[in-house]
Amino acid sequence: MRALVWHGANDIRCDTVPDPEIEHPRDAIVKVTTCAICGSDLHLHDNFMPGMEKGDIVGHEFMGEVMEVGAEAKSALKVGERVVVPFTIWCGECDQCRRGNYSVCERSNRNKALADKMFGHTTAGLFGYTHLTGGYAGGQAEYVRVPMADRTHIKIPSGLTDEQVLFLGDIFPTGWQAAAQCDIQPTDTVAIWGCGPVGQMTIRSAILLGAKQVIAIDCVPERLAMAKAGGAITIDFEEESVVERLNELTGGKGPEKCIDAVGMEAHATATIDSMMDRAKQALMLESDRAHVLREMIYVCRPAGTLSIPGVYGGLVDKMPFGMAMNKGLTWRMGQTHVNRWTDDLLNRIQEGQIDPSFVITHTVPLDQGPEMYKTFRDKRDGCIKVVLKP
Repeated sequence: MRALVWHGANDIRCDTVPDPEIEHPRDAIVKVTTCAICGSDLHLHDNFMPGMEKGDIVGHEFMGEVMEVGAEAKSALKVGERVVVPFTIWCGECDQCRRGNYSVCERSNRNKALADKMFGHTTAGLFGYTHLTGGYAGGQAEYVRVPMADRTHIKIPSGLTDEQVLFLGDIFPTGWQAAAQCDIQPTDTVAIWGCGPVGQMTIRSAILLGAKQVIAIDCVPERLAMAKAGGAITIDFEEESVVERLNELTGGKGPEKCIDAVGMEAHATATIDSMMDRAKQALMLESDRAHVLREMIYVCRPAGTLSIPGVYGGLVDKMPFGMAMNKGLTWRMGQTHVNRWTDDLLNRIQEGQIDPSFVITHTVPLDQGPEMYKTFRDKRDGCIKVVLKP
């Protein structure tokens, strides 16, 4: 089969690789009909995430048709069924899964010892996302093996297109969780840094959850236009002061809820801390650029909440933690517990409350994936979200 394969920094290729096979009775084989490039895939492309190995198949946002089902998964899945596959692999049996904390499943990471050493305790296995999270083959491919498939799936009813439901596997529930964990009240101002795909879903989730006003911060015109179309007030951080504008919009009090939909590769360049981050990253003195986190701590209203769906991979420096402590800020973060949210979100799609396909700007064949990684990273051609067709 054909698949997108990691060969090193800035080197993803469309290669011919062996077809996947059933390896465990709980497995299923899915023929991928649609997949996508996620912003966190760029961290792999740019070689900022530890644990990648040459030959790894990438991609964690995909869906398709069930082609083969292991003996222990047949009670949950049938050949021919249409499924979205969440990026988090979960067993459904451990303490964390029973609590709905699927992204920290205690059993699905087959490299548990490595994750225990890195994180203190293992997190869940993830598709196409480093050997720290299990080294599982990803879904930017013609076929994929789904472990623990009796749990790790979202069944899709007829009448919905791939494009409407594909993002149930990652960016839609990620944006929803980012907003939901803020406990948004009708009087709240929610500020969201980053208007990429996750940021766009977060904007619409915050509005659906009843925020008084949603403010979106970015510098890319196409992203800001999409955010505004979704109901957000926009701030172009290259044209105006984020701090001054947020104070103006909140009567000098700051937003109650601040959401980092950017993560470890913040692109602010004109501030002292961002320049220090870039220099330290180049010298391998820190791994993540945390300008957005620092700015959120500074602008957030005392007793407010910081929500962090943006991916961080390692160490950050110069974090004003004393400021956060003295302001009494609540931090909520983590990989998404995808299946905690998907029943509700699928219903919202069916009822017409939201059509997540609005975020798609490019649809191309799988073999054009390597070039589209660069287009997406460099924000060329108005690119916001890339969908691939194997």
